[in-house]
Amino acid sequence: MNNVQALPGSFPLHADKEFITESEWVILKLLCRPLNGLSETDAEELSQASGGQIKVERAATLIRIVQIAALPGIGSWVARLMAEINLDVEQVKTLSAEAIMNQINERAGYPICNDATVRALADLQLQWKGSNL
Repeated sequence: MNNVQALPGSFPLHADKEFITESEWVILKLLCRPLNGLSETDAEELSQASGGQIKVERAATLIRIVQIAALPGIGSWVARLMAEINLDVEQVKTLSAEAIMNQINERAGYPICNDATVRALADLQLQWKGSNL
């Protein structure tokens, strides 16, 4: 479904990178919770199930990462950056691409995302609207 290719010089929106710590991975394995299943999980319930090893705030971030990364054309790398600025799926789909990328750059303290990245995200947002995601 994703028709947006990485533009030269843009952040690779489709790229995946690990976003959980090794201890979080072990906890999720012991709880028999696959990462992709976190999208339907409640943060407080996940924190409680982990015996408090995963704090509620961190659980909420993990859940948002998984939900955002499920959008076509979005990988876990940029999903983590978006989740860490407290965006949810609906905000990623509806806020202006420029506003999202500016927030990411501001949080990082340096320009991770440039104009080409803004255009690529805006193109993805148009595709999502066209497919009624």
